[in-house]
Amino acid sequence: MKTQADLAEKLLGVIEEKDRRIAELEQQLQWFISQIRLAKHKQFGVSSEKTDCAQLSIFNEAESNADMTIPEPKITEVKAHYRKRTRLTTDKLPEDLPVETIEHELPAEDCICPECSSKMHTMGKETREELKLIPAKAVIIRYVQHVYACRNCEEISDHVPIVKADMPEPVIKGGFAAPETIAHIAVQKFMMASPLYRQEQEWKQNGILLSRQTMSNWLIKASETWLEPIYEEMKLKLCKHEFLHADETTLQVLKEPGKAAQSKSYMWLYRTSGEAKHQIILYDYQPDRKHIHPKAFLKSFKGYLHADGYNGYRKLPENITVVGCWAHYPRNMIIREEYLKPT
Repeated sequence: MKTQADLAEKLLGVIEEKDRRIAELEQQLQWFISQIRLAKHKQFGVSSEKTDCAQLSIFNEAESNADMTIPEPKITEVKAHYRKRTRLTTDKLPEDLPVETIEHELPAEDCICPECSSKMHTMGKETREELKLIPAKAVIIRYVQHVYACRNCEEISDHVPIVKADMPEPVIKGGFAAPETIAHIAVQKFMMASPLYRQEQEWKQNGILLSRQTMSNWLIKASETWLEPIYEEMKLKLCKHEFLHADETTLQVLKEPGKAAQSKSYMWLYRTSGEAKHQIILYDYQPDRKHIHPKAFLKSFKGYLHADGYNGYRKLPENITVVGCWAHYPRNMIIREEYLKPT
């Protein structure tokens, strides 16, 4: 029979084994907790810049889109001249592109028959085409305005009229930017997603020292002078329609006065409905989601506003009828059913 000492020793061994197992599980638990915290921080933590796969793929774009199994168009012989097969339907060039033709001919002394030494003539031509890209070229446009005066009045009169030739006004008073330059910077930034510091480097590679601060000033000034009046005119036309759509989404703005970088701001969108002949889509940035913003934007609008279930739209004036979105209707019904369930 086992003595009490044997039983105690056995129980002590079991306890030690359980303590060891508990320590291992606690260590694993701490590791899982740290992973969860890390994942939450990556998803919800403060971040001024986010990098996604689409941004990373710009470095291997050629390798990603290339298909080495597709052969280039072949040249086939047709009655003493060569004709290229039709290009792939995915590669299309405008028909009005200028064509630069380069003729390759033998010198006269080489146009001699190697058999009988007679003069040879052109019996056909082989043609191939290439797409040539000419980089943008920067030039300085110097406006010279002629000023005229009357010689006769200079001699006999105490008043000499002075007349100046017509000359276009600069796009920005006191600036040296041409309209084409500002348009190029705006297209590169807002359509091609090329930030100003990259454009600054590109200008520098071409020998032009143009700072991002100067480009920023140009974009802001040109927007205030030329684009805001167009925006206001489009807003007037938008509010004349009977049916409009509205929605808002969150975004973060860096270095906004009085707000932390991780706080939410809102971009409101207003657009015409499908019945409009000319579609208009306008954005309206606001620092918050208060109902006063759509009220101010739509102050001249009278009609039906198609929006989601945000209560801010319900506080609009009586001349605006808010109609709901069918996509939100099932969602609201599910929420109501959950609340109405007996406990």
